[in-house]
Order: sequence, then C-alpha cells, then structure tokens
Amino acid sequence: MEVDESKSDLHTPLKHHGSWSYKAIKQLIKLHLRQLSDNNDLETNSAAVTRNYERMLRVASSNEAGISPNAVEKGVNGMLERVSSLVNNYYSSDPAYESMGRALARDVYDLTLKAFHPNNGICPNERLWSKTNLKYGQLLYEMNETAKLQAVIKDLLASTSSQSSGESDAMSFDTNAQSGTNAMEIAALQIQLYSRLKDTKKLREAYHSAMAVRGGIPHPRTLAMIQELGGKMHMDSRNFDEASQAFFQAFKSYDEAGDRARLRCLKYLVMASMLHASSINPFDSHEARAHRDDPEIVAMTNLVQAFHNDDVKKFERILQKNEGRIMDDEFVRDHVADLLRTIRTQVILRSIGPYTRIRLARIAKDLNDIPVEDVESLLVSLILNGKLKGQIDQVNGIFVKAASQGDSEGTPNTAKTTDSIESRTTAAIVQLTSALEHLSGMTTKIASKGTFIEARQ
Repeated sequence: MEVDESKSDLHTPLKHHGSWSYKAIKQLIKLHLRQLSDNNDLETNSAAVTRNYERMLRVASSNEAGISPNAVEKGVNGMLERVSSLVNNYYSSDPAYESMGRALARDVYDLTLKAFHPNNGICPNERLWSKTNLKYGQLLYEMNETAKLQAVIKDLLASTSSQSSGESDAMSFDTNAQSGTNAMEIAALQIQLYSRLKDTKKLREAYHSAMAVRGGIPHPRTLAMIQELGGKMHMDSRNFDEASQAFFQAFKSYDEAGDRARLRCLKYLVMASMLHASSINPFDSHEARAHRDDPEIVAMTNLVQAFHNDDVKKFERILQKNEGRIMDDEFVRDHVADLLRTIRTQVILRSIGPYTRIRLARIAKDLNDIPVEDVESLLVSLILNGKLKGQIDQVNGIFVKAASQGDSEGTPNTAKTTDSIESRTTAAIVQLTSALEHLSGMTTKIASKGTFIEARQ
C-alpha cells in the first residue's frame, strides 16, 4: 500500500480541532490496529490507519489545537511502536499479511518523517525526525530492506553533518552528548547493514568510527549490539583476543540492559576464549559467574572444563548431543571446526611431549579415533606454525620429533647432570656421617657423667 501524495494534504494543518479531537483520533487508530492484529478486513483497516494517522499529524501541527510538544512526541512514538510490533508479531506466519503489514509500517513512518522534517515539514522537529529515522532504520533492517535502509542512513549522516557545520565552537556538554549519542546510533545501523551485506571493509570502518566517539551516552543495548557485531568481525579475522574483549563488553552491556541476549554473548565469549587457547576461564569473572548455573550456560561450562582438561571425547560428546542447544546458534556452528582443531592440537602436543618417536595411530586413538589423515594434517599445521619440530614418516606411520638443542649436545649435558646428582649424593652422605658422629659423642658424654655421679655416691 502506497500513500497517494496527490490526495494527501499533510502540508497544511487541520484547523478547528482541539486536544480532544487529537485524543479521539488516537483512540480510533488504536481500534483499527487492534482489528488488524485480529486479521479482520486487513485492507480496509490498513487504509483507515493511514488516513487517520495523517489526520492526527495535521491536528498536532495546528496551533489552534494547543497540543504540547511532549504530548505529540509521546503519541507519535506510541503509534510507531504499535505498528512495528504489529509487523514483528502478527504477520510473520502469513506472507500476504506480512506484506501488507510491512507496507503499512512504511506508510506510517514515511508520513511521520514528512510531517516532522526539519526543513519542509508541516511541524518541523529535528529531534523527533532523527529519532523516527533511527527507529525506521532498525525496522528496515529487521525487514531486510537494505536499499531503503541505505537511504535512511544517508539522510541521517547528511543531517548530522549539517548540524556539526552550523554549531559554534563553544558547544555545551548536552549538545556534545546528544551528537555523540546520535553518532553511535547511526554507526549501529551502519554496522548492522554492512554485517548483513558482508562488506568487511566498510564494517571495520564503521566499527572503529563508533569506538572513536567520545561523549555519547547511547542505550546499553545499542552499545552491546555494536560490540557483539564487532566481536564477530574480529572472529572472522581470527583475531580471537580482541574478539574476547568485545564479546565481554557486549555481555556486560546486555546484562546492564536486562536483555537475555547476554547469554548469547557469554557463549560467544567462551568460544573466543577457547579459540584463543587462553588459560583463563571466562566464568571466573564476577559478571559471568552469576550465570554459570543457567540451563543454557551449563553446557558451555562443561565444554570449557573439557577444553582445559584436554578431554576431547567429552568435548565432542557435548557438541554431538547439542547440550544446552549449543549447535542451534549459526555463529557457533560456523566455528565448531576451529574449536575441534584447537583442542585436538592441544591433545597432540600433550601426547607427543615425553616421546621422541610416536605412531600416528596412537595419536589418532588419543583424538577419539579420528582418521590418520586428519592427524597428519594437524601435525603439518603445527610444524608449519613452528609449534612442533620434527618429521612425519608416512611409510611407517611415525612422527619423529627433532632433537632439541640440549639433546643435540648429548653427552656433555648428560655428564653434567650425572655429576650434579653424584655431588649432591656425596654431600648428603657427608652431612649424615657428621650428624651420626655428633650424636655418638653426645651419648658418650652423657654416659660418662652418669658414671661419675654414681662413684661419688
């Protein structure tokens, strides 16, 4: 459904209406929205919502109505939230209903932006126009309408640039905070867009721009979303250390906002820590410890324990059974191969440690009976990365570890070690002999004193 601009009269206020007319129109719109939520006469009710919402905006812009700016903003935000929830909650099951709901949302948002446009709107309000554009951008992202989202971001950036050029150098703290907050909100939209488009270069630029903003006070959920997508960006670049830090900050921000997404970020934090091969348990932090008994996190706790204990069998069993719905997350599934490779690498290094030669079949058995070809691939990777020195005898199926510097010198080191042991043994025997001689002398003196006392008596 498209708004027919030839019939729209949004450029003129609606006269001879007061505050009660404004309230009555609001209630009428709510009734039509309720009918839509019940799937009653969708086309008629959608047209009625659009028509009456335009009337509400015209009444709100009239000086005769005497509607306060706060009341206007509250009423508009309430309508936008109702329309957005209608799209998200009621139309996802039926494609026809979903299409009509999305068209209604676009019409309502377009009318709002037209009415409050700072330059040519019927009721210019730059603050409300910016907030509406940000909400519209988020809704377009959820509806996967990337082309229209790009246009919204372009308008927001242009508005921000004009504000910055028109402000004096002596900017107040409130203005700084507001502009910083808007910059973070816009960057959040950009990060979501570029993440969906897989545009790594622009995603990285938007993320670093957001992190460079100072003075902004965005909603914790906005900050959490930026950090979460930034963490995923670092994961794709295999920068697991920075990914761990980003996921931890996202977890704390979601926790501050009371959002259940904190558990998702906690899973990502655990995964990044394991891929980083960190010896630090993520659940040792005060913030994460409070959630370690959550049903969704218990499986991750067990996974971390298996990882730090190099228990590859338990590790694979948890993943195969999908305990705690770990594998339901697409992002986790994308990195399962990396997780298995990391723990298998740890087990290989532990298995080879005390030996100079070891059969590949033995290593394969330690790795839960994986194919010998996979063991060879892991060994080659370790050798190329410099974590292991040696050669693979593919004919006999043996890995031969290279001699260390100490071993290459062989006899001198061994002789030094033997001499050291013998000298320590000799010194211990000498000390023991001296102690026995001292004890024998003391015993003799005590015995002689006893004999002298008896003679005097």
